[in-house]
Amino acid sequence: MDVTRTTPAFRALRAGLKSPVGFVPTMGFLHDGHLSLVRLARERCATVVASIYVNPTQFAPTEDLASYPRDLDRDLRLLDAEGVDCVFAPEEGAGLYAEEHNTWIEIPNLTSRLEGASRPTHFRGVATIVTKLFHIVEPDVAVFGQKDAQQALVIARLIRDLDFDIDLVLGPTAREPDGLAMSSRNTYLTPQERKTATVLHRALRLAERMYRDGERNAEVLQREMTTLLAAEPKARAEYVSVASVEDLSELETVDGKALVSLAARVGTTRLIDNMVLPPGESLL
Repeated sequence: MDVTRTTPAFRALRAGLKSPVGFVPTMGFLHDGHLSLVRLARERCATVVASIYVNPTQFAPTEDLASYPRDLDRDLRLLDAEGVDCVFAPEEGAGLYAEEHNTWIEIPNLTSRLEGASRPTHFRGVATIVTKLFHIVEPDVAVFGQKDAQQALVIARLIRDLDFDIDLVLGPTAREPDGLAMSSRNTYLTPQERKTATVLHRALRLAERMYRDGERNAEVLQREMTTLLAAEPKARAEYVSVASVEDLSELETVDGKALVSLAARVGTTRLIDNMVLPPGESLL
């Protein structure tokens, strides 16, 4: 497995990679959710490239950039074991941003709601770094996870609007045996908070059961999920949403495909989760 730390070094290596090239961008501290995306890329592509870069521009000043978990040596061992061909891991000090960087990619209609309402500069940073990585890596296939559903919709729009010749593949949310969505931030949770954190998945399962029983009123689904979250004193809901997958506007009635998503703080850790209705439908 080749590991490159600079853009020129990666581009020199890229010239010799066999197509199609699959790309899995990550911020490192990998778990099986990330590795499941690597496996999807391997199924589809002759060459698999992963990136590891904690992107500073998607963190607000009050967020956890400095404390975000990092373990590059461990990540490289895991990726090597999965048969990844090349890892692009830019140095954080030099990074991918020139000192005078002042060009941003923004998709306002998809990023002002949900995560964007709580983190107003987040998706500008995400869209910009993904655009830079797409230009550097030049993948044929890019693999992202549904756990970050709003991000996936943003990337899909980015690929479409900027005419990237890239197939976007979305992997299902990887979960722990008790349903908690895998996340690098789960390591922040204390043992008691870890038990509480399952309430996010329980709220989604409640909405799924209600939908299967015939409930289509989005406000009723939201209300029951919010009530379940409120019953956990250590969990503080930030939003509960039943939205259109087209533009993330809130629905009155679930009469087609809908994204059910929520964010909550458990202790000091902010967690997100989602599902698509009807059950079994894909997000994209």
